[in-house]
Amino acid sequence: MRRCARSCTNARAFMSHIVSLREAIAENVHDGDTVALEGFTHLIPFAAGHEVIRQKRRNLSLVRMTPDLIYDQLIGMGCAARLTFSWGGNPGAGSLYRFRDAIENDWPQPLEIEERSHADIASAYVAGAANLPFSVMRGYTGSDLPKYNDRIRFITCPFTAERLAATPSIRPDVTVIHAQKADRQGNVLLWGILGVQKEAALAAKRVVVTVEEIVDDLGAPPNSCVLPQWVISAVSLVPGGAFPSYALGYYERDNRFYKAWNGIARDRDTFLAWMQRHILQTADFAEFRRTLEGAPHGSQHS
Repeated sequence: MRRCARSCTNARAFMSHIVSLREAIAENVHDGDTVALEGFTHLIPFAAGHEVIRQKRRNLSLVRMTPDLIYDQLIGMGCAARLTFSWGGNPGAGSLYRFRDAIENDWPQPLEIEERSHADIASAYVAGAANLPFSVMRGYTGSDLPKYNDRIRFITCPFTAERLAATPSIRPDVTVIHAQKADRQGNVLLWGILGVQKEAALAAKRVVVTVEEIVDDLGAPPNSCVLPQWVISAVSLVPGGAFPSYALGYYERDNRFYKAWNGIARDRDTFLAWMQRHILQTADFAEFRRTLEGAPHGSQHS
């Protein structure tokens, strides 16, 4: 009976709680943390990333399979000291100029990078979720990446003598994702293109989820991706929180914003003025969205 009581108490302690995004970030994202804000073209947690910027987190080790605009913003505002990634760019529109400036000119500060492949990042999250120290994969054959990343190593399989690539697992201090629904107990339902959101969440010590809506019943169909409450630290209701990316069943990708970002991010002063006006001087994501009303999305420079 004592063992059951202890288990039930521990389960309650790890149940997610529904709080404001400001509180969720304040409690779960700390200076120096390894932070993964995952989303693969879809359900990108822009609202949460903006709140990290507002709270002026520093010295973060960022991880992302495909860093795009929100990582450009985090890097440009001095939040990041390190980035582990497998591809970086403004999807369909061009480069990430704040990311480039950090690499080429150490502005606003030096950025250490570790480049890996898509398959490697995915495998490393899976290994992290299994609490393993490294992942093993067939990969990097003929690639030059091992010449530039000494954390990509090769081992011999003890059963087949096959040469396999081994890389460190990824176990973030906190993973942040956006999803479509949560119920009032903190269980989360997401669907559509998932990328590695599930694996990144299961690999992390803490998990913050923003959602489009909170419902009494998820109504999850068979074989849905449901993250149970005991793996989630905080749930925050942020309708539209993936904008300008899309949330399947709720809104489409705003391609105008992505195209406009090139002009905003290319120049340091223009970037800083835009971030000051639209992020630092706004209280939350809803107010951020209101600052864009009446103009082409993302095109306002001041």
